[in-house]
Amino acid sequence: MIINNEVAMVTGAASGIGRALTYELAQRGAKAIGVVDLSDDVFNIADKINSRVGGQVALPFKGDVTAPDFRKAVYDQVCAAHGVVSICVPAAGLTRDALAVRLNKETGKAHMYEEETFRLVTEVDLIAPIYWALEAVARMAEYRHKHGKGRWDPAEGVQGTIIFIGSVSSQGNKGQIAYATSKAGLEGAAATMMKEAIFYGVRCGVIHPGFTDTPMVRALGEEFIEKYVLPDTQLGRLIRPEEIADAICFMITNSAVSGELWADAGWHPSAA
Repeated sequence: MIINNEVAMVTGAASGIGRALTYELAQRGAKAIGVVDLSDDVFNIADKINSRVGGQVALPFKGDVTAPDFRKAVYDQVCAAHGVVSICVPAAGLTRDALAVRLNKETGKAHMYEEETFRLVTEVDLIAPIYWALEAVARMAEYRHKHGKGRWDPAEGVQGTIIFIGSVSSQGNKGQIAYATSKAGLEGAAATMMKEAIFYGVRCGVIHPGFTDTPMVRALGEEFIEKYVLPDTQLGRLIRPEEIADAICFMITNSAVSGELWADAGWHPSAA
């Protein structure tokens, strides 16, 4: 599958991996990109991209990715103006890190990770990405039906690609019970969607980035990064968002690459 002249959808596009990917897709000739984020920065990002490529390629949308009506409205506008979305990368995410169970030694009482927080994280990091992806598959199914096409035939070429943003935390990481659960859940979603969505010619995969130089990782603090991240990273530095964006584009364009891709810069945490 080529990126040139395709229509893409990227959530979490105002910062980090999402922003880097949006720039990369535009540079590689995407015809239109739905640029989605909760932040006002999404408009600035779209303007910069359009200025760089010399055209109205990036289409900014500000809103809550967990809201079904917002999701449908974004797809409606993009598809009506530019055609069916063939590349979907739902990159929006958040962390709310804390130990799953923390004992207060003074009172002897144990405090569990807040259920409300767990639901928030899984809503944003697991459920929302799945439904942005399902929306893309549904639109492709309707598009093919409208044009009299049934089961996809390999001779047609790949019709669409979905890439979920997993994480090395999907293997388990202290203090990330909700985040790790969400990222591990995306593996099952991708594996299932690949078996179903290929009926319409849509591939699905997961990329698992290691610690990447994003606002989310920087929020851990320089001391934490220096003490707990870099010593266990063979590359000796944080991954650049542009490196992950390039890897995602590799997954999009190389149809032989399925399943999961680990882009962890050699991060292997100690068992302690």
